Amino acid sequence: MKKGDIVNGTVKSLSFPNKGRVELEDRVASVKGVIPGQEVSVRIKRANKERCQATLLDVVKPSPLENANPPCPHFGVCGGCSFQTMSYDNQLKLKYDMIYELLEPYIVKNNAEVEGILKSPKELHYRNKMEFTFGDEVKGGPLSLGMHKKHSTYDVVYTNECKIVDDDFNRIVTANVEYFRDKNIPFYHKITHEGVLRFLIVRRSETTKELLINLVVTSQNPQVDEEDYIRMLTNVNLDGEIAGVLITFDDSFADAVVPDETRLIYGRDYIEEEILGLKFKISPYSFFQTNTKAAEVLYSKVRDYVGETKDKIIFDLYSGTGTIGQILAPVAKKVIGIEIIKEAVDKANTNAKENGLDNCEFIAGDVFEMLDTVSDKPDIIVLDPPRDGLSKGAISKIIGYNVPEIVYVSCKPTSLLRDLELFEEGGYILSKMCMNEQYPQTYHTEVVAKLVKRR
Repeated sequence: MKKGDIVNGTVKSLSFPNKGRVELEDRVASVKGVIPGQEVSVRIKRANKERCQATLLDVVKPSPLENANPPCPHFGVCGGCSFQTMSYDNQLKLKYDMIYELLEPYIVKNNAEVEGILKSPKELHYRNKMEFTFGDEVKGGPLSLGMHKKHSTYDVVYTNECKIVDDDFNRIVTANVEYFRDKNIPFYHKITHEGVLRFLIVRRSETTKELLINLVVTSQNPQVDEEDYIRMLTNVNLDGEIAGVLITFDDSFADAVVPDETRLIYGRDYIEEEILGLKFKISPYSFFQTNTKAAEVLYSKVRDYVGETKDKIIFDLYSGTGTIGQILAPVAKKVIGIEIIKEAVDKANTNAKENGLDNCEFIAGDVFEMLDTVSDKPDIIVLDPPRDGLSKGAISKIIGYNVPEIVYVSCKPTSLLRDLELFEEGGYILSKMCMNEQYPQTYHTEVVAKLVKRR
């Protein structure tokens, strides 16, 4: 068996996040985007004595788990939402099994309590933020706007009927494609570094239905006529209301938004959201959970894991817009949040003031550096780090506070797995955990873990 060979096999298992174990004629291959029980056709990508990797070409026979019709017309072409052929119950069971297998060494060793997986209240139309990419669906084809095609770095699927967002997102995508096709404004080519249109970021409040639209472009010509663009957007027939429109200039070579300048061209630069009775202003680059209703479930569980907060000092690290800290603040002595994005910190302090919480202080900066500037000592630490988890230095400082309990919210369980080893070396063990379903129809899920100081 060599590179380029096309062979059939059976998917025996799936490991988090998306690694299928496919049994071939004489070996086992690692294949992404599969479901246990499928019979698949794959192309060998790499094969040696140590390992074999392959790319999925086709599903020859579906899995017994696949008992649903995909609700989205883009399924199979778009690179997202690979679990749509399964009922929601089957999706949840598969995710639970994957996370349990991943964290099983720490669960078993510490006899940790596993509380199961918390459902998302909404299975579809749940995302409150989406970053769409400008491009073309085939080389030289018409302008497209949407998500990357499955197994492609460059091709972009025109996802104007996406089912994990509100229909207002799709109406805005359609309007933008029609507008920029008519204006003949080119998209940014990642290879030649030429073109104008890069991304369209849309945020929506689940509570108020307000929309925030951020068009990301290069500074190359032809420039976008801002007044004409606003006229077009404000004439789109939407269920919600556009609260603000921004234009961001980004001349970086990165395939991600790296803003050189962001300018408000209409309305205001935030939307308002409500979670568990508290109000939050969310600005363009603030971190906020992308599934509002599921976030309420998540934060209720965090509050449950934290327990009694009366007269205690709480550190809310990687605090984003300060959601967790403010939910815990009402009876706490003090909440100190640290977040690297200054814009999010400004909004967090504003949110705390408007929620009538005078015991919250949010600080802008890197957690590792800023902990040295805080004189208070915490009684409880809550962590909600970015996908890559914590740095060794940050973990060392957190362990140094010697608090009895730490609550860790993980959006990437493989990072939690790595960090658990360092926390265990510092005397903390996994006591309790649950999975939190934030992303129905996809293989992603979050974990809430309670770590306790070993006696």
